[in-house]
Amino acid sequence: MDPHPSPQLAALVAQAEALTRNGRPQDAAGLWEKVVALDPDHATALNQLGALALAQGDLGLAQSRLERALAADPGLAMAHASLSRLHARRGDHPQALASIDAAIRIDPTAWGPQAEKARLLEAAGQLRAAGLHWGNALTFLPQALRQQPQLQSLIEHAQAAVTRNREELASHLDDRTGDLLQGHDRRETERMRHSLDILSGRRSFVTAQPLTLPIPRLPAIPIFHREDFDWAPQVEAAFPDILAELHALLEHDAGFEPYVQTPDNEPKGQFAPLDRNLDWGAYFLWKHGRRIGAQADRCPRTEAALALAPQMQVPGRAPVSFFSALKPGVHIPPHNGATNARLTVHLPLIIPPDCGLRVGEETHVWEPGKLVLFDDTIRHEAWNFSDRLRVVLIFDVWHPLLSALERDLVVRITSALMDFYGADTDLGEL
Repeated sequence: MDPHPSPQLAALVAQAEALTRNGRPQDAAGLWEKVVALDPDHATALNQLGALALAQGDLGLAQSRLERALAADPGLAMAHASLSRLHARRGDHPQALASIDAAIRIDPTAWGPQAEKARLLEAAGQLRAAGLHWGNALTFLPQALRQQPQLQSLIEHAQAAVTRNREELASHLDDRTGDLLQGHDRRETERMRHSLDILSGRRSFVTAQPLTLPIPRLPAIPIFHREDFDWAPQVEAAFPDILAELHALLEHDAGFEPYVQTPDNEPKGQFAPLDRNLDWGAYFLWKHGRRIGAQADRCPRTEAALALAPQMQVPGRAPVSFFSALKPGVHIPPHNGATNARLTVHLPLIIPPDCGLRVGEETHVWEPGKLVLFDDTIRHEAWNFSDRLRVVLIFDVWHPLLSALERDLVVRITSALMDFYGADTDLGEL
């Protein structure tokens, strides 16, 4: 293929490609023939003509043109895929597999060759391996093609094959690991149980996505075990006192403000239904690293309990602590927090039925008085589908795996960001 085509050749290729993209390969054929007449080694043209001959049932002509295309460009994945279909038509299964494998090696993320290999394996009775490649095909299928009517039966077939494969794999893995898993404490095997769930499609691999200050190399753990924090029992012991102070606040209906207060010049996005209303209300004790004196003074026992926890300390940004009140029927949509340098902590106080928290794919039902610690940079949401008010105390603590030096650097980096962008810039809840 000429690396510097003439203007005439370039124009012919452009016209032929446009017709092909618009589903008019027959109309493009004459143009591709003209391209080959000008450039006998034009791989794309030879591949298109070979594919057309294959569709018309002229296997000899198709093979000749496809082999010429690959001689001109051995890295042309589409030609390998077309040659695979040709071999399959002739009943040469091993050669068909060899050709489609060549296409996949060249472009592993192309959905078409993955689907073609799945079909070949399925025809050979290798259903498990076929299910794996159907899964690859669905993964790599462009979103723009998913709604095309001519692909719906293929997509449905692929989805059914993947589901069947995952169910069989789950059973197989459970059989092979069950004795070992049951012989140990559940916490000891937690990571590997999660791995098994990912392999069998029961759960996904969760990742953290900090919006402002990401800390690499920290594990993405959705919900931590409160038993691993030596300060947690002391905070939980203060639950009756904290609940009493909350009831006093609610009785006087004092100090709660909308949690979502989007500046006028910023888009409201998914939080628009909650913006500037008390469906999601907050009573702040500390906000952006400042103590809200009049409000905190009304909750001395709550403050004393919070002082027992290693709260994040960043001048101008943290600590942040508040009572979070969610009215009946309210849903906080999925979102991500600003930094994984901290964990978000909930102390559930008033928890009616039909309330919950989802972090990644883990759903937690709050229990009054029992702390919940989670990484809020993992996509999470909360809801109150009851007919009563839900209230939790929310505060942040340093991530337990950060060293003292790393904490100091977080403080220094945050200060630098504020200096660089301006103290009033929205950096999220850093």
